[in-house]
Amino acid sequence: MRQASRSFPLHEAWPGAIVVYPQGLPTPGQLSDHAGSRAGWQGAAGIQGDRDLRFFDVMLASLRADYHVDNKRIYATGHSNGGLFTYLLWAERGDTFAAFAPSAALLTRGFDKFHPKPVLHLASPDDPLVKFAWQAKMIDFVLKLNGCGPRQPDTLGYRSYVSTQGTEVATFLHAGGHRYAPEGPQLVAGFFQSHPQP
Repeated sequence: MRQASRSFPLHEAWPGAIVVYPQGLPTPGQLSDHAGSRAGWQGAAGIQGDRDLRFFDVMLASLRADYHVDNKRIYATGHSNGGLFTYLLWAERGDTFAAFAPSAALLTRGFDKFHPKPVLHLASPDDPLVKFAWQAKMIDFVLKLNGCGPRQPDTLGYRSYVSTQGTEVATFLHAGGHRYAPEGPQLVAGFFQSHPQP
């Protein structure tokens, strides 16, 4: 999708990667666009016939058929509703991925399906839509899941948490509100490059 590739130019930060910017279908949002007039992604397993999870499966199969896909280096990232879907992919297709990088997002159910994976969570304490207090609970969950210490004070910048599972958790807090952090593509590319599947 052209807008996503301009807003989150991961392909520029990692030119050697196959980067795909899929377009969601009109989807009712949990926090905005309740009528579902804009593109989005399913927010939980089992709703909308799991259309977006099934779309992901078909998309990945197509990529594997058409390209040389390194199965140890498959990643997911997304912002806002796309970040929510990133967390949903972790819960529902976690074994496929090496690491995740959601931004301004959280999941509200399905936590029993998560298994430890490296994750970089990007967020703003000033987010007026996806409140940081909500995201902090998600971060706390993945810190515990991955065997990391407790979340440190919410100061802006990048912070890494060592994991007893070998699955690093990192956060990047910025002052941009609900906007995607301009530093995001470089940070995400670097994090992904450092975390292939074992």
